[in-house]
Amino acid sequence: MRYKIVKITFNVLLINLTIFCFGLIVKSETDFNFYITDFFNKNNRALEILKEIEINLKNGSKEKSCSKQRDAARIGILANDSLLKAYKINGTMPPMRVIESNKKKWLSLLENC
Repeated sequence: MRYKIVKITFNVLLINLTIFCFGLIVKSETDFNFYITDFFNKNNRALEILKEIEINLKNGSKEKSCSKQRDAARIGILANDSLLKAYKINGTMPPMRVIESNKKKWLSLLENC
């Protein structure tokens, strides 16, 4: 019981800290920089989750691998959306083949677990 309270308190603190930090960052960045940074952060997080899953599977643990894989896929799709928004704001043509290819891979991970 005590562990749950500590965990909930820690999560609330972490969420508040994240909101505070991102609130300060957003105000100081242009929209383009915001979306590019958002893309890199989300893409890196999605890849980190996939690496964690891979390590766990190699160690013989399948615990929550599907739910984590779906989480990674959702984050990867959001990362692609941020990249498209950055290109749109910048007024340049995005490499649609690459972006669509990445989106298909993320969707495949999302749907095939």
